[in-house]
Amino acid sequence: MNVEMVTRRRRATRSGTAVLAGGVLLALLQPGTAAAGQDPLPDKVSGGYASWAVASAGLADHGVSMEVEEPAVRGAADRAWFPAEEGGADLGTGDAEVGLAGTARLTGSTDPAAAPLDLTGLRLRIDDGEGALYVRTGQDGAEAGVALAGLRADGAEHVVRAGGMTWSGLRASLTADGARLLSDWSGRPFTEGDALGRIDVTLGTGGAVPGAPGEPDGVSPSQPPTDGATPTPDPGQEAGGAEPAAPTASVGQSDVAAGAEQSVVGEGFEPGEVVLVAIDDDTRYQAVADGSGRVSRAFPVYATATEGSHTAELYSVSGDRRAAVGFHVRPVG
Repeated sequence: MNVEMVTRRRRATRSGTAVLAGGVLLALLQPGTAAAGQDPLPDKVSGGYASWAVASAGLADHGVSMEVEEPAVRGAADRAWFPAEEGGADLGTGDAEVGLAGTARLTGSTDPAAAPLDLTGLRLRIDDGEGALYVRTGQDGAEAGVALAGLRADGAEHVVRAGGMTWSGLRASLTADGARLLSDWSGRPFTEGDALGRIDVTLGTGGAVPGAPGEPDGVSPSQPPTDGATPTPDPGQEAGGAEPAAPTASVGQSDVAAGAEQSVVGEGFEPGEVVLVAIDDDTRYQAVADGSGRVSRAFPVYATATEGSHTAELYSVSGDRRAAVGFHVRPVG
């Protein structure tokens, strides 16, 4: 069968996870496009991330562990963050299709000569509260596309905020093709339906979002429940509705020589949040806030940097929180 065929079963054929024809390799759709007969997703994704927590997955029980390669970032509690690339979303329905940057690398095959399994080309599709995680793999020398896991929201709804939306606690479980892939590579018996952890998705669309009637702009009346069925608070608010303090930023040296190393520290971000670091409006790095909401990043000041004022800016991938600080660069000598 042609590997470029796309097999997609819509709402009428769903059973709680993405339904896939057995053994069919899926060619990933272009970001923001739609299958034939469907309207394109109306809201262009301008940033964001997906966090994948595998602590509740069955990987460890099978002797398999996951690491990541940049630009993905590994955090605490077996959680990894993958920045969102171009894609599309529908803020009204919560549907989305978005590419994720970075590589998920699995190790733990029973064959000591087997190479790690690199999952690249990650793409999420969410449709009517369900969907799939697609990956590419170089197994057998072929860059084949496969639906690794089905996604299920378990009745939760997306949250719309100013400039984007969030899905929390999407449960991932292996598809038949995903189970076959992991079993063949690892030499261990993975089966369809095995838990593959939880995925949270925050997407930015770069504009204000009108709220529901009677609601302020940027707010949806729906809040996704967590495991304890407690609504997830909007990161822009603290308990009691009080606005949190804005993040702050500071640099290690207010005056630094060209060619030297500089550092920037941010305070007041959300614990576990992915924070991007831009130097003079050029986004170069990312970091993950620790349990107190603090991030830090060292970076080189180029030897060719012009003398004078420069800026380091820290901002969340959703764009909701940011802080900037200036520093002076002096010539060498």
